[in-house]
Amino acid sequence: MSRISRLDRSEVAPELAALYDKVFAQRGNVPNMFRVMAHRPEIFSTMMAHFAAVLNTGTVSTKLKELIIVRTSQVNDTPYCLASHTVLALGLGWSDDQLAHLSDWRDRADFTPAEKAALQLAETVTRDAHALTDAQFAELRSFYSEGEIVELLCAIGLFNYFNRFNNALQMEPTKPGEGGCASLPAADSVATH
Repeated sequence: MSRISRLDRSEVAPELAALYDKVFAQRGNVPNMFRVMAHRPEIFSTMMAHFAAVLNTGTVSTKLKELIIVRTSQVNDTPYCLASHTVLALGLGWSDDQLAHLSDWRDRADFTPAEKAALQLAETVTRDAHALTDAQFAELRSFYSEGEIVELLCAIGLFNYFNRFNNALQMEPTKPGEGGCASLPAADSVATH
């Protein structure tokens, strides 16, 4: 059980209730991490905006972002984030085999050199950002623009934040229909976070 209570819709202010409704309509639940962050409405609201900007804007595909999110969450051993983002990555076209053996990405022929550079970035930054070498950065620059490198680093950094938050609180994966308004229909989309 999570170390901090999860706030239900009935326990939050009207402006957060509206945000819960929006999230519930999109996902079919209000993720447990969000319900815990709702203890601090300003953090929850800005986190939601940042989360959307990192994942839904720019020119790096959501498919690649989800791949590096899964790898970051694997390195950090975060069951909470892996529960949702593995499913999302599968839905975007990565295979069960690719994700189950993602730690072997260097030896696989089913990842492009650009994808491998992004996976290496995720591992390096997650383990020790100071270990990012000039040679590794030059390789990244051969595949990605400066803005795209910012996107990759923001996704990796955001999930290092989420991973540590969820691991420290022993966050449990969210179940369908959890935390939402009973009058709203559950969405068919996969729950995240």
